[in-house]
Amino acid sequence: MTATRRQAREWAVQMLTAADLNPVDDAALFMASQWEQLGSLEEEFGGPVKAKGGLKAFAEERVAGVLGSLRELDKIIAAHLDNWDLYRLGTVERAVLRLGVWEMLHSDVPAPVVINEAIDLANWFSGARSRTIVNAVLDKVAKTRKAQ
Repeated sequence: MTATRRQAREWAVQMLTAADLNPVDDAALFMASQWEQLGSLEEEFGGPVKAKGGLKAFAEERVAGVLGSLRELDKIIAAHLDNWDLYRLGTVERAVLRLGVWEMLHSDVPAPVVINEAIDLANWFSGARSRTIVNAVLDKVAKTRKAQ
């Protein structure tokens, strides 16, 4: 299977969702376990799934970054949720939003690309209603950052 940055983001969202459901003490150990599970999905993908090289590092940078700054990210997300609580969101939506905000703050990926990728991830893992809230929150975050 040939992987892309999109696939690396999918892996990151899967890891972040798992970490949200079962909080992590050691991010490196957690990610190693997640990669091991991914490698066991050969049948589903018709061959070995290998996350290596730049894409593995790309996913790990995002997972470690998000896990290392959850409070900061959650504070930003909560500030842009209109009449909604962060923990009323679905686990997938939280993971996608955290990843999106982290990328806006800590990567060189342009905000429109971050938003588009996040919408696609929310739609893929959750559904059409999820992409609406992901788009709204990330758009507000991007506008706030641009205004600063």
